Amino acid sequence: MNFEKINFKNTAGYELSGRLELPADRHPHSYAVFAHCFTCSKNFSATKNITRAMTSAGFGVLRFDFTGLGDSDGDFADSNFSGNVDDLLAAIDYLKEHYKAPSLLVGHSLGGAAVIYASAKADSIKAVATVGAPSDTKHVRHLFGDQLDAIVENGVATVQLSGRPFKIKEQLLKDLNEQKVTQTLKSLRKPILIMHSPQDQTVGIEHAEKLYHAAVHPKSFVSLDGADHLLMDKKDSKYVGEVIAGWSSRYIDIEEDITLATRHNVVASLNNDSLFTTQMRAGNHYFIADEPTSIGGNDFGPNPYELLSSGLAACTVMTIQMYARRKKWLIENVECHVDYDKQHAIDCENCEESSAKIDTFTREIKITGDLDEKQLQRLLQIADKCPVHKTLHSDTQVVTKLVR
Repeated sequence: MNFEKINFKNTAGYELSGRLELPADRHPHSYAVFAHCFTCSKNFSATKNITRAMTSAGFGVLRFDFTGLGDSDGDFADSNFSGNVDDLLAAIDYLKEHYKAPSLLVGHSLGGAAVIYASAKADSIKAVATVGAPSDTKHVRHLFGDQLDAIVENGVATVQLSGRPFKIKEQLLKDLNEQKVTQTLKSLRKPILIMHSPQDQTVGIEHAEKLYHAAVHPKSFVSLDGADHLLMDKKDSKYVGEVIAGWSSRYIDIEEDITLATRHNVVASLNNDSLFTTQMRAGNHYFIADEPTSIGGNDFGPNPYELLSSGLAACTVMTIQMYARRKKWLIENVECHVDYDKQHAIDCENCEESSAKIDTFTREIKITGDLDEKQLQRLLQIADKCPVHKTLHSDTQVVTKLVR
């Protein structure tokens, strides 16, 4: 998994701390922003699991700390729901300026309500997903328990939330009272996925029902049966990320894999702006070749010599198993490990000269099976007879012509 630590400022001038999760084996096909739950952070376990499941499906996902939480600047006591929405819009603007405008917003708990508001103000957002979201932001007030009266009477009080003390000011209560989530959702006119657990003890399932009835089609509901509100079971949060990635693919623009047409068996295609990341087609199979980051590549795939070594390794195990089957020798498994290097030729006369080095493939074979030493030595001889091995030892030619 690749990631980048980023910082950006909101409209109030506070610097917010974020982490952009990126696919390990490709460039993101789309970007998304994730809004964490009330008093949580970008590093909350469910947040990480959801975003990583999405990056595995090709998304670049920005998760960040709202004002006054985690590593972000500001005082949480001075923040409110409207400020969270503004933070989301700042995150959207940051991606638009430095990467690509996000097309998907995902929010957990109160963050789910926030993404509904933010998506209504961001043209680039094509789809919205909520997880355990309240249909009414006033619902958060019950978390303040017996301190609610103290907040109203004194203007501020310290409340224990998830075992941590938070200073809550009356302005937060007023801001929560003024929000109309379902009304905003009715006019949203964007695809929405509502995910909720029937066993949610923090935000009851009736909130999902209200959100679903308020939304317009296309709208979807997925039950997170057995999950708790915070998705503490990794299987639940990972499932959420996988479902969101699959569902959103119907509503956002995802570039299809490049179709590499050729009358030959293998084709490679490399754009000017792709560094060394090369689209490959071998027969009916598509994959990527690349170079390590140490020499300017993205390391999204094997380099050309690794591909060449892979051909030798694959051909070796196929040939050994084929011969063993013909002989009715049972080989449970055969492994072939190959390294490529340039080494001095054995008994070279001018070893100090670079031209004295030759291409060298170091091959190690591991055979698991009930075989005696004579059989093993015979299989070692057969390895040298694999077609790719013979090709590497034979005189070859590459005929090249320009195609217009």
